[in-house]
Amino acid sequence: MKRFTALLSILLFAGLLAACGSASGSSEEKEQVVIGYFPNINHVPSMIAKEKGYYEEQLGDNIEIVYKTFSGGSDFMTALKTGEVDAGLVGPGPAMNNYTTGTDVKIIGAGSTGGTVILAREGSGIETVEDIDGKTFITPHVGCTHDVQFETSMKELGITSERINGTMVHTTGKPATYQSMFESGKVDVAVAPEPWAAVLAQETGAKVIISTDDVAFGNTLPASVLVSSGELIENDPELVQKIVNAHKDATAFINENPEEAKEIAIKDIKEITDQELSKEVIDQAWENIGFTYKVDAEAIQAFGDSSYALDFLKEKPDFTNLIDTQFIQ
Repeated sequence: MKRFTALLSILLFAGLLAACGSASGSSEEKEQVVIGYFPNINHVPSMIAKEKGYYEEQLGDNIEIVYKTFSGGSDFMTALKTGEVDAGLVGPGPAMNNYTTGTDVKIIGAGSTGGTVILAREGSGIETVEDIDGKTFITPHVGCTHDVQFETSMKELGITSERINGTMVHTTGKPATYQSMFESGKVDVAVAPEPWAAVLAQETGAKVIISTDDVAFGNTLPASVLVSSGELIENDPELVQKIVNAHKDATAFINENPEEAKEIAIKDIKEITDQELSKEVIDQAWENIGFTYKVDAEAIQAFGDSSYALDFLKEKPDFTNLIDTQFIQ
């Protein structure tokens, strides 16, 4: 009995030590910061930051950086609202649209400019912009940045989508699938972010109908913006500043080392989409993109006004408090 009692005491003591060890281990778990982005050229700063470890450098060894990718802005914004991501790059359209419905989102920097190209499928019969009337066009999502740019350009010609009693038929899909959609003849026009515009031009013979320079807001509107939540800014501005600093480091790297940046983009896009883009495609796409962390507030407001005019927004927006520039000074 004494031997049993002694053995029981030893087992209980060992269990207590194990429990203490487990508690100690859990207390040392790293805090996670989740960064979101899309697998397209407008989001290369996040790819560079991931490859070069800029977030890790800024945030230190006690923070674990997790990267999460998205195919569209609505999914990204849902993740931001639910706390699945802390910050990241998204099109200005989804950020604006969600802000107007009460989402706690702040634009804390820009990612890139340009990169939206309108192309017609070979055999679609489309030779000019006017020929798009009555045709089917595809964008990543309804009301996304590229959609608003395209529909703004078309409205200036008096051509609108069925959504607002027009003739153009609208469908949506991941940009990586645009090539198969063209090849099957399911759509006539692609509103494509780079590098998928370059893919369509080189792989399918698609014709550029509206270039990046000519599409609405083409070279003034940020094609991607760095966002976070107002709550995170209020609770941990130092963390947000470090996130922005890492983003600025990545932007500087792109502008100083474009060829290496292209190689990193090709690798990252392949890992995410399982589609390997040629150097020629990336070179062509790169010509339509500019990389900057500075935000053009006037362009964002003008874009929001156009979104309202196209009935993507129910009320005319005021984006004065959407943009927080304190971290990019």
